[in-house]
Amino acid sequence: MLKFDTLIIGSGLAGLTLALKLAEHQKIGIITKRSLLDGASSWAQGGIAAVLSEEDSVAAHIKDTEIAGAGLCDAAATRFVIENSKAAIDWLILQGVPFTKDPATHSGFHLTREGGHSERRIIHAADRTGQAVQETLARKVMQHANITLLEKYISVDLITGKKLGRDDNCCYGVYALNSLSDEVITISANNTVLATGGTGKVYLYTTNPDTATGDGIAMAWRAGCKVANMEFIQFHPTCLYHPHAKSFLISEAVRGEGGILKLPDGTRFMPWHDSRAELAPRDVVARAIDFEMKKRGLDCVYLDISHQSVEFLQEHFPTIYSRCLALGINISREAIPVVPAAHYTCGGVMTDLNAKTDIENLYAIGETSYSGLHGANRLASNSLLECLVFAHAAAQDILVQTKRSTAALPAWDESRVTDADEQIVIAHNWAELRHFMWDYVGIVRTNKRLERAQHRIQLLQDEIQEYYTNFHISSDLLELRNLVTNAELIVRSALSRQESRGLHYSKDFPASLPYALPTILTPDD
Repeated sequence: MLKFDTLIIGSGLAGLTLALKLAEHQKIGIITKRSLLDGASSWAQGGIAAVLSEEDSVAAHIKDTEIAGAGLCDAAATRFVIENSKAAIDWLILQGVPFTKDPATHSGFHLTREGGHSERRIIHAADRTGQAVQETLARKVMQHANITLLEKYISVDLITGKKLGRDDNCCYGVYALNSLSDEVITISANNTVLATGGTGKVYLYTTNPDTATGDGIAMAWRAGCKVANMEFIQFHPTCLYHPHAKSFLISEAVRGEGGILKLPDGTRFMPWHDSRAELAPRDVVARAIDFEMKKRGLDCVYLDISHQSVEFLQEHFPTIYSRCLALGINISREAIPVVPAAHYTCGGVMTDLNAKTDIENLYAIGETSYSGLHGANRLASNSLLECLVFAHAAAQDILVQTKRSTAALPAWDESRVTDADEQIVIAHNWAELRHFMWDYVGIVRTNKRLERAQHRIQLLQDEIQEYYTNFHISSDLLELRNLVTNAELIVRSALSRQESRGLHYSKDFPASLPYALPTILTPDD
């Protein structure tokens, strides 16, 4: 049995930030399903929203966040995150993150603007911000003597007092599967932190990496934590549409720097849908694109930034420029074919402002969590900011906790299971899930579609549980099990919201109610 002071499940920005803030005082373990840099944080292009210029203010950033969140942002959480935004960026700069500089600005850094923002407040490293931040922090993590990295391990389930037959409500660690050896190990920790990201892979089309299977949300739900606002899945309006491009995002910043959305004949259409046009929040833009595609039978629409010079495009969007060029698309001369794709999970495991969950010694940070910041629709570039601020908050809380004595935990019991006779069941169920979630629980919803999805989810859960009970587990089985749990939570939440708000648009209930309340699900209900 491995033992740590704090065990962090996930190696994205939230997890690495927390590890570095704790490592001077504790022995830290990090579990990651693949390699250290394989999470969604590395894929973030646009940047991090923060109040850094003299023209900007905390009040303005809060207002923009609340408008995008369609009345569902938690006021205390929103103020907490944005008031701490500058300190979070200052910490990253101190770590050596190479943000794009601009000596002409008050901050000394180039700030861009994205949809829903009233000011230029997005600090970035060209168009590869996530990668730049993650590589910087990863180097420090790899060099720190107090941090142990467990790559190619996937968590199976949390070990709680309830599961051990004890009278407490504590988390004691986790069972984790070594995906190379198929051995399940027991990991004990004084504090366990879920930082596993979102659940984009529940959908057929997503901008997320293959690791985004909602593991932390599913494990917390099975352990007894409440989840909230799972119906609010953000679909990014502009994912590259190309047969050889998998999940490649065209950054919001392209529209922030003047990119125009057009129909195949070159007609601009966003002003028909919203006075803010291309700079409307993501939910508005995604629905507009979805409407035009369905109305006209289109495979995609086009994002045109060709009015900008080659020099401008290569400076501001080097990754997008080179990737598109490699696929035969010269964005300085032609428009980029784009479609909406599942991008971000606005709901998750409920936490307080210290990132604590309902279970003692269990924390959740980043996209896995529901902090209340994003409401019904996340404002662009607030996600990495949330990771930073709540990682710091969790670190402060963990460091003042009284260290408990760690009792021996039982080993994983697989004495009553056998090897699976065939794996095709897992592959088939995974494909079926992602197809019907895309068809029935997408950008525009109806109760009839949601009920169809719910029926299919129940059938899949029964099959998967039977498989899980009788056969040796595998990474694919664990991810499928977690995805189906997330699908159930998304559909249950969507059916309970009898209105349209933010990212949840229902044809049966097209109007918004006069009051806004979060959707909270409790495991025992």
